[in-house]
Amino acid sequence: MAAAEDAVAVEEPAERPEARLERAVRAAEQALIEYEIAVETFRVEVDNFSRLHHQKLGPMYTRLDELDARIAEAVAARTGDPEDIRKADEARARVMPMPGVEELFHGWMDGEGLFPEAAAMLTDQPVRPPQRVRPSDEARKLYRELARKAHPDLAQEEAERARREEFITRVNAAYARGDEALLRELAEEWAAGPAPKELGPTPSEELYARLEWLAQRKEMLTLVAKDLEESAIGAMLRLAPDDPDRLLDEIAEQLLAQVAAREAELAALLG
Repeated sequence: MAAAEDAVAVEEPAERPEARLERAVRAAEQALIEYEIAVETFRVEVDNFSRLHHQKLGPMYTRLDELDARIAEAVAARTGDPEDIRKADEARARVMPMPGVEELFHGWMDGEGLFPEAAAMLTDQPVRPPQRVRPSDEARKLYRELARKAHPDLAQEEAERARREEFITRVNAAYARGDEALLRELAEEWAAGPAPKELGPTPSEELYARLEWLAQRKEMLTLVAKDLEESAIGAMLRLAPDDPDRLLDEIAEQLLAQVAAREAELAALLG
């Protein structure tokens, strides 16, 4: 009898009914945070590749459009055919207007035409490479650590969520610029700040609502990721994720060949 009483005395307390639900919520929160980190990392990569793509290849695309328009105009002038004239007008309309394009091409051209760097690229001469902003491995590591520690979804109180959202906004901006030094400063700032409060047990209704919100958030991020992956730049980046510079060089070679072919065709028409 004494042994039976001792066995009853050391019996583990029964698990609270909502404990499993709480664990599911915590696991879903962490999974969502990791997914957000992955999506944001890819977004930065797409933005950087898009900028480099426009800087390096933009003048070539513009030159091709101009050559296409001039070829169509030369054909129309030679034939006088209304259909050829219509095609020439359409080709000219596709050419990017010169005023205001300098901002789009980050100093590659202005209202007068191509800058020397762009002209050099089109003639296969050495050219200053475009400034790159690609986060270092250490910057990536710092970003992920900060995102996991300070993510707004870990807050339960509105004031704490607002503090985290403001902080993460600065973290994202620093990461997008590849500013490793600033990320280190932000890591020190977070370490010195108020510690996040422990999440206490919540009613089952709130836990279910939390899971529903997490599912909706994941669905929204999935759509964002899908848009990034299916965008023209995202699709190009996926072709060479480890060496995007090589991909840009290959495209540049193809465009240079197209420019040369168009110039030869135009010279033949005008000659």
